[in-house]
Amino acid sequence: MIEIKNINKSFGEKQVLHDVSITFHRRKINLIIGASGSGKSVLTKCIVGLHEVDSGNIEYDGRDFTHMNFNQRKSIRKEIGMLFQGSALFDSLSVEENVKFPLQMYTKMTEEEILDRVNFCLNRVELINVNHLYPAELSGGMQKRVGIARAMALNPKYLFCDEPNSGLDPQTGIVIDNLIREITEEYNMTTIVITHDMNSVMETGDHITFIHKGKKWWEGNRKEILKTDNQELCDFVYASRIMKKFKNL
Repeated sequence: MIEIKNINKSFGEKQVLHDVSITFHRRKINLIIGASGSGKSVLTKCIVGLHEVDSGNIEYDGRDFTHMNFNQRKSIRKEIGMLFQGSALFDSLSVEENVKFPLQMYTKMTEEEILDRVNFCLNRVELINVNHLYPAELSGGMQKRVGIARAMALNPKYLFCDEPNSGLDPQTGIVIDNLIREITEEYNMTTIVITHDMNSVMETGDHITFIHKGKKWWEGNRKEILKTDNQELCDFVYASRIMKKFKNL
């Protein structure tokens, strides 16, 4: 379980996050939704330590991540898998080398053990005979699956996904949603997904947090989101569905 308590974050004079507290449910898919500029990406970067918070606490299963030094945080970072927006694969590295990267950085596995783990992860995301291809030779959906394989490589307890369906057609987006749900359940991970995609929200939203102007504005599940009278959330959901409809015409 990941808990964030009373998080505040500013850049210069601009306060981006205002006293945000959220408990992300263990072994569930936790979604962070909100309009562009609402603060959800900054919040996620704070949770994984890419930004330092001004005040508040971040805890991973009771471990106070906020006040750890760099070396102390490494033990938790080994437990974190990340799927970045756009996959963020290294263009100059092959698929195999991309998935190897965290294993070489954080483990003392032999080369044979690393290769076995790479192949296991690629097989799990249904990518066969792609080890020596480069990202430019893959479709967008395949690149996402390589990103998931790399995120899985260290067998993480926590998985963070930033806009996993960005740039994908609806059918491929469903494949990625299903894959994230499957590996969350299969490996008992606590998964946090940032998304604008209301299809993803309605298909995978075990626990949903809506961020509005840097504040936690609403939280609930995918059934409750359909019944909410929260005006800002209703505006976001309605606008998201309209935009999705026109994109698919």
